[in-house]
Amino acid sequence: MPKPTALELFEDLLSVAAPSGAEAEMGRSVGHHLDAFDWPYETDPSGNLVVEIAGSDPEAPTCALLAHMDEIAMVVTAVEESGSLRVSPSGGLYPWKLGEGAVDVLGDVQTLVGVLSMGSGHAPNLEKRPIEWESVFIRTGLSKEAVNDAGVRPGTPAVPAAARRGPVIFGDPHDPMIGAWTFDNRVSVVAVLRMLATLREEEIEPAHPWMVAFTTHEETGCHGAKSLAHRLRAEVVFAIDGCPIMPGIDVALDGRLGIRSKDPVAIYDQRLLRQALCVAERANVALEPIVYARSSTEAAQIFAMGGAARVASLGAVRANSHGYEVMRHATFDNLTRLLVDLVQERF
Repeated sequence: MPKPTALELFEDLLSVAAPSGAEAEMGRSVGHHLDAFDWPYETDPSGNLVVEIAGSDPEAPTCALLAHMDEIAMVVTAVEESGSLRVSPSGGLYPWKLGEGAVDVLGDVQTLVGVLSMGSGHAPNLEKRPIEWESVFIRTGLSKEAVNDAGVRPGTPAVPAAARRGPVIFGDPHDPMIGAWTFDNRVSVVAVLRMLATLREEEIEPAHPWMVAFTTHEETGCHGAKSLAHRLRAEVVFAIDGCPIMPGIDVALDGRLGIRSKDPVAIYDQRLLRQALCVAERANVALEPIVYARSSTEAAQIFAMGGAARVASLGAVRANSHGYEVMRHATFDNLTRLLVDLVQERF
């Protein structure tokens, strides 16, 4: 069976809802691809999928590579008498990023389709009215009893319907853009899967022992990674996560990657940063150091809790973060190529 392309993997993962705390289906999808690439894995009590690579030098310190599986979402806060649902964000989601449209409500018994609703467009002073979660609801078209029978309750997650997720390919056909609902963090999962496939196909054996993990609960506190860090005791941790273009971040959307130098939680290990820049140069991949005033990663959170001595985080540069995100299609290959070379380094 031919190896799936990056876009095929991406489309498959986009079709799977993975709000924080409900990543089991995504875990099954990732596990299916690991099986296809002949990589054994374990699923730990936090739902993380972990691949162990022995390495050629058992005396070398253990390194970890993390890519989280979960996405930002909504959670139901109340089921109203009308059958409509009140919701609040799970992770850094804003209603203006979603707009009105179809959503999937992931009930314990049944997934319901509803429409995220924000009221009439024929009302006074709309141009001055902020969109707040208090004015947003999901219209289900069902009675409260039917909603309850579907297992929808406070805490039930909801995500944009699969038809709204994308992807869409646009722009220059020779160097296209790709857009989709929340790349975060499916782009990284695709790249790590393709890295593992390449290691297997080309019989590459890194020097270090590596733990490659697809983690849970990142968007709501990095809990899966923190739990894993207690068990791993890795000396070096790389989080593969996106680098959003934000105010004050002047980086081109041209297929390059970003590597964090500092964020609100941590100053990342500068030796790892310099080494990654050298690897990127050899791989002919543009890698941009970035300082963030907002936004953090699993690596920074692990470092803050004393779970690793040295940490780094790198990934795709993307626009429209936590919304309908955009990057160059070439980013898939650039990130995969960098990761294949990076795991062969000595740290």
